Amino acid sequence: MADNRNLNSAAKAKKDKFYTQLEDIENELRWYREFFIGKTIFCNCDDPFESNFFKYFAAKFNDLELKKLITTSYADSPIAGLEINLFPDNKTAYMTEVTELKDWTGDGRESIYDVEYAIKNDIYKTQTLTGDEKYCAGDFRSKECIKLLKQADVVVTNPPFSAFREYVAQLMEYNKKFVIIGNINSITYKEIFPLIMQNKMWLGYGMGRAISGFIVPNDYELYGTEARIEDGQRIVSTNQCLWYTNLDIRKRHEEIALYKKYSPEVNPRYDNYDAIEVSKTAEIPVDYFGVMGVPITFLDKYDPRQFEIIGHTASNDLSPAVEALRTDPKHRNRGRINGKEKYDRILIRRRTTEH
Repeated sequence: MADNRNLNSAAKAKKDKFYTQLEDIENELRWYREFFIGKTIFCNCDDPFESNFFKYFAAKFNDLELKKLITTSYADSPIAGLEINLFPDNKTAYMTEVTELKDWTGDGRESIYDVEYAIKNDIYKTQTLTGDEKYCAGDFRSKECIKLLKQADVVVTNPPFSAFREYVAQLMEYNKKFVIIGNINSITYKEIFPLIMQNKMWLGYGMGRAISGFIVPNDYELYGTEARIEDGQRIVSTNQCLWYTNLDIRKRHEEIALYKKYSPEVNPRYDNYDAIEVSKTAEIPVDYFGVMGVPITFLDKYDPRQFEIIGHTASNDLSPAVEALRTDPKHRNRGRINGKEKYDRILIRRRTTEH
């Protein structure tokens, strides 16, 4: 099993320049094709030719009939050994704008090497980013990156975990569609969970082992049994990451097939909440319509037509709906059964109206 300690501690230390593997990007983004057709895609945490997000969209530029692909990079990229050394001075942040893809190299096909040729020969717009008085060059919060964000139809990237709250807040502020990677623990952030409750963002298709690992810098320690070196790249695996989106994917409208009957023995009531415990999403009772506490992974199967999210059993959820469910004000955090505290649970209720 992979060890997630370094990924979690890296977020706290703000050393989280991890790169997503191409196979994981392909496995997820194939479900979103209809949302990309004819759009302007912005990858705003990505080094051109180091970022596999950039490679993915550049290679599929014509197939997806993209209007534009914009990529911005941070200064001082930590990943060495590029397969295409487009920018030898990787301490500089760049903006690259792809507007068309042709066989400029004359090799009989259109590929990412034609993108390289176009940039080097000034066919595409490429410029150095300078940053501003508050943020460094290439930072998604800088004025020049926000100006580019305003042009985008869909934002697709792996943002820094240390700034995940700010990153999502910015997407919401500018009303942008997105497909991004985050840690599963971010579900319960007080800035993120209300957005999920309000159906402003939700989980994509892949979570846990659907993300097989991140490419990390050379100075990053390889923890866990699944950490490895492949083709010269250092990879750390984790089963704590997932995809978030606000694109209306089909998965979001697939109801959970319920078959279990409610049992007080199997589904005991919490000591400190007026709700019952359901330890597995697959075991949600078909005949119970009160409030239930379910694992966070329930959101991977969540259909908003079938269930209503009330809140979650954490001390930072002080919403009136959750406060009304508390039966023991002395224990304001996770649900307890016979005095034993359970993991954080999402509080849900079945919808009874037809849809």
